[in-house]
Amino acid sequence: MSLENFLSALQVQVPANTFNPWIHHDPDTDVDSKAPEARVDRLRAHLQCKPKAILVGEAPGYQGCKISGIPFTSERLLLAGSIPRLDRRLSRLSKRDRPWSEPSASIVWSTLHMLGIADRTILWNAYPWHPHEQGKLNSNRTPTPSERRSGLAILEELLKLRPGSKVFAVGRKAEESLAELGVSPIPLRHPARGGASQFRSGLSQSIRYA
Repeated sequence: MSLENFLSALQVQVPANTFNPWIHHDPDTDVDSKAPEARVDRLRAHLQCKPKAILVGEAPGYQGCKISGIPFTSERLLLAGSIPRLDRRLSRLSKRDRPWSEPSASIVWSTLHMLGIADRTILWNAYPWHPHEQGKLNSNRTPTPSERRSGLAILEELLKLRPGSKVFAVGRKAEESLAELGVSPIPLRHPARGGASQFRSGLSQSIRYA
């Protein structure tokens, strides 16, 4: 599958209580109706590399990928020029007074830069779309088992699209999905809920010997 076909495969209708950042427009948050198209462009740029590492998380968050279109990536980091292959002169996609910031995104990207692998890493999620509580687009929830399984085909295509990379599972849900595809990832502690230090040390040690 080509990159363009992969991006097209993401732009599908999704179950109830799920937001697809690459086709859905949130009028309460997005600056205009062109935001989904801009998120596709930003994801395309993120995926255009031959990565040393692929970090797979659980699902997009409302403070990160829902706005930016890139997993583990916040609007604040994009505007600060912290994301490789993305122009720091990008326009904002949200109308919030302050750019959206996601703690996990900040930890992940600061670690990648610290280790010198930011420009050779791509980020993804086991369930690629944003699961939220009913009627609350700006909320997070854990994907159901059936939702997680529905993301397996996309996850598999992503791994085929960028073969030869070291695959890391950020959290147990991601590890479960990768195992179902027959992939044995390097497990990492999720940086949320006090896991930042373990995430940093785990990735640092794994990359050193990769």
